[in-house]
Amino acid sequence: MSQEILDFLRMIGVNNQFISIYNEVIYINNLKFSRFSRKKEELFISRYPEWKVVRSKLFQKMCVRASRVLSKSLHPKEHIFLEKSCNCEDIALYIILEPYTRKYGVQIIFNDDLDNVLPGDLVKVASTLTLDGEVENIISQMLQGKKIEPTTSDSESWVKMIYPLINIPSTWIETWMDENDFPCEIPHNDMVSHDLIEFLAEYIPDVRENILKSTQFVYDKKQ
Repeated sequence: MSQEILDFLRMIGVNNQFISIYNEVIYINNLKFSRFSRKKEELFISRYPEWKVVRSKLFQKMCVRASRVLSKSLHPKEHIFLEKSCNCEDIALYIILEPYTRKYGVQIIFNDDLDNVLPGDLVKVASTLTLDGEVENIISQMLQGKKIEPTTSDSESWVKMIYPLINIPSTWIETWMDENDFPCEIPHNDMVSHDLIEFLAEYIPDVRENILKSTQFVYDKKQ
């Protein structure tokens, strides 16, 4: 069915590299580049009335932020591991990554446990770490007097991690998932760090983004 849907969308002039397909729903990643006009949506729904087309400015913002990471960390034909679960972060991550199976020809591998996947079966593992999760890790390290190291600097011997959600606030994912009938509440790694960040956010614009950028800059300088 997915190939049939893609063929029809291509026939009516939709660029399917800028849409995501999940459970008979089409999520528009970039309205301009997808060329998915209201008229084309009417044509599509008249042919496939059981399907739904979702236009969300918030989701498009999420995809733009994710693309800044993915354009640098993905290569054509790679195998990408995603944990097979019903967590809202995993679902959001899949929906964001799905069009890259067409953009770059990557293959998404689902499994319950990374230990069940042989080293030769994949190239990279996609993490659900969000902007909030990374900044909470950084603040926690500071409060505990530990050496500050971004989670994104860690690596395993036979697998490379990628972080498509690293620039996306958890609240964006929660709000967007709730709007699409996926009840979502992303857990916090450290409530003390979380509360501190929430306090700072009341007075400092883009505090999460600035903490992450500063940490990455200082860490890279020391390498």
